[in-house]
Amino acid sequence: MLALSGTGIGRGIAIGRALVLDSPQHEVPHFQIDAKRIDDEILRFNQAIAAVRQELQHLQSNLPETAPPETGAFIDVHLLMLEDPLISKEPAESIRREQINAEWAFSNHAQTLAAFFDNISDPYLRTKKDDVAQVVGRVMDILTQRAERYPNLSSMEPELTDRIIVARDLSPADAVMLRHRRMAAFVTSLGGPISHTAILARSLGIPAIVGLHGVIDTIRDQDTLIVDAASGTVLVSPDERLLKQFELLQARQHEERQALAKVGEERAATLDDQEMTLLANIELPEDLDALAGSGAAGVGLYRTEFLFMNRTEPPEEEEQYQAYSQIIKAVNGPVTIRTLDLGADKQVDGGRDEPKAAMTAALGLRAIRLCLSEPSLFKPQLRAILRAAVHGDLQIMIPMLSSLSELEQSFSLIREVCAELESEGTPFKPNIPIGGMIEVPAAAIAADLFAQKLDFLSIGTNDLIQYTLAIDRVDDAVNYLYDPLHPSVLRLVRNIIQAGKAAGIPVSMCGEMAGDPLFTRLLMGLGLRQFSMEPSQLLEIRQQVRQTRLSAVPEWIE
Repeated sequence: MLALSGTGIGRGIAIGRALVLDSPQHEVPHFQIDAKRIDDEILRFNQAIAAVRQELQHLQSNLPETAPPETGAFIDVHLLMLEDPLISKEPAESIRREQINAEWAFSNHAQTLAAFFDNISDPYLRTKKDDVAQVVGRVMDILTQRAERYPNLSSMEPELTDRIIVARDLSPADAVMLRHRRMAAFVTSLGGPISHTAILARSLGIPAIVGLHGVIDTIRDQDTLIVDAASGTVLVSPDERLLKQFELLQARQHEERQALAKVGEERAATLDDQEMTLLANIELPEDLDALAGSGAAGVGLYRTEFLFMNRTEPPEEEEQYQAYSQIIKAVNGPVTIRTLDLGADKQVDGGRDEPKAAMTAALGLRAIRLCLSEPSLFKPQLRAILRAAVHGDLQIMIPMLSSLSELEQSFSLIREVCAELESEGTPFKPNIPIGGMIEVPAAAIAADLFAQKLDFLSIGTNDLIQYTLAIDRVDDAVNYLYDPLHPSVLRLVRNIIQAGKAAGIPVSMCGEMAGDPLFTRLLMGLGLRQFSMEPSQLLEIRQQVRQTRLSAVPEWIE
């Protein structure tokens, strides 16, 4: 028997035979073309882009009824990426300027776009590199005239019952299609815990292991596998004793899932009637469909970055106002909008810097630092948010605060924008709550000072853990050091919660820890009462809350 370890998605168990989907890497041809062939080559490239657009639109309009609501939104992301000039326009310019073939030109620009996502510090947004690779793969399939991405899949029976897919990577559309064919689980070499495919796997209840490097060369077709998503383990060719043990665990989990589906309508209250507030993280209006039946009390984190990405110019104020208004009108509860959290490494004014190392970007000009350095970028967003606030319960959250001077500058800009809107006679809501993301150790240590000036605090554990432990979690060489339970991290979390309590303001958490049921009781024991997470995680966290007697939870850190 062989045991392999990766990153588990969800908490399910699957037992079945491996189906290895080996999609060979594209061999990109490099050659010069004659001047008289330039127009034909550009036409070939444009036709490939159009074909992929049509393919994605067809997928979106023909999703199975069992597909989670967010599936369409994930395909929208791929369609948006297809419109990025680095993918849709600049390769054609390179073909004309350099007289090179379409595959070569496209590959060069696709690599540049992937590098920009590498340099984004937010771990969730950085995983969009996977989406870039999936879109690029579709275009390259057409340019290189590859008939099928997974040749061995077409010869299989329509139903893949008890088959565990082993692949380099899967797109969200691939995952939905394979689930529709009743695959039991999937294991991939690439991917991370917050990629779109991983989020979809959680929604679909598919046990999965991602980031298991070299798995495509280790597991053979027809191998018997046990996938234990909770531990991130794949057991290859287990003996009968292990098979029976995991079959019993699998049956128990099935019973638990049936009970879980019923908790969405129940209060998020502990056994001793202490109520918790459970909120959702979203990034696109389409994500709202996933909130149905989840019992979310509102939106604790609305990421605005996707309005600014995959374009050469930042969105106009009116476009932002319409997007924010749509969210606020649709949500039955408060909506917390995080202001722009991109770095100068992914400029939105049409210019692009040379790629930097990921952690350099994470420590550089990003988030509120970038916004304060470019008021022409920040003010239209603030205007749009204040205008949209007339439609409901909205609050502003400022990311990556590290000093009180940044806070004062932000307040000053907000006052300036309010004065402008008032003088114009434009409807807006003044004095909306303003909070801060506490994700830098300096801010966590000085949380009491920030709490005196803000209306609420939100703990961004993803970056807080990285910065506290001095690691880049997407760097395979050091990500084993990423530890949410490190004493220093827990002490900082407790300090933030206590600072908010002392100041009489709410404290929420919107990082990955908030959506992991392994940490729910610990966080409640530390005093946390508001949790914000991906919609697919809400039911399990609600169940954890309802099964906890808060008075019996010990003080975890002394």
